[in-house]
Amino acid sequence: MKAIIPVAGWGSRFLPATKAMPKEMLPVVDKPVIQYIVEELLDAGVYDIVFVTGRHKRAIEDHFDINPDLEQHLEKAGKKELLELVRNISYLINPIYIRQKQQLGLGHAVLTARPALGAEEPFLVSLGDIIIRKENTVKRLIELHKRFGKSVIALFEVPREEVSKYGIAKVKKIDESIYLIEDIVEKPSVEEAPSNLAVVGRYLFTPSLWEKLEKTKPGKGGEIQLTDAIKALLQEEAVYAFKVTGKVYDTGNKLGFLKTIVDFALERPDLSAEFMEYLQQVVKENSKAKK
Repeated sequence: MKAIIPVAGWGSRFLPATKAMPKEMLPVVDKPVIQYIVEELLDAGVYDIVFVTGRHKRAIEDHFDINPDLEQHLEKAGKKELLELVRNISYLINPIYIRQKQQLGLGHAVLTARPALGAEEPFLVSLGDIIIRKENTVKRLIELHKRFGKSVIALFEVPREEVSKYGIAKVKKIDESIYLIEDIVEKPSVEEAPSNLAVVGRYLFTPSLWEKLEKTKPGKGGEIQLTDAIKALLQEEAVYAFKVTGKVYDTGNKLGFLKTIVDFALERPDLSAEFMEYLQQVVKENSKAKK
């Protein structure tokens, strides 16, 4: 099974940092965000990955390519652990790069990848700014697809006041952890939202979605929304969902990105003690300054 990772967006929330560097390459301590998304796919046995890129995203291609000069330098310097880190990600995946010439929405980005996928094969979509820890959501998508033979979407609970940031699903519970999607709405108001279950950026689709994407007209924000294609798909076949149990990190906004860095740094044995001490000192000093 192949996976699509749409990474063609401008990353305007992080300007000026993203003027020359893709937001997906922003580091969480010492590893770029995009590598966490790729590693989740690798752990689920998915090696063929289609990156939908733009003209400003060449750094992503370079990151997943081999770098003989760097590898030779690390080998001569005896830095075996760093050499292994650099080599592993380059040699494990089979990347395919397709340019989205115009950024016309997530639905359009997914449709742009179609030539690289089999017309009759199911496929995965993983968004390039959402990291999920302590659970491999992709494995769960594949398991449920094997069970039901239909499209599957991962959901997570968000505070009611934040529903306008996400695609929100109306669901029917099948058992403790599995749902049928009855409707889906792109970034509704608090009053319009059918629930507080948001799409978390991990999908597995049957080939039936292609036809729906081709017929989807620009929707919210003047973009071709993946949510609208899913809504159309619901008219013809069942779409299943499950609620993720892992922790979701949204690195696509500044506060979410900062929270991600703090949590990940505190999990690192080589950083946690000193970093925690520093954070406690900062909190203490800020508390004094406010008095």
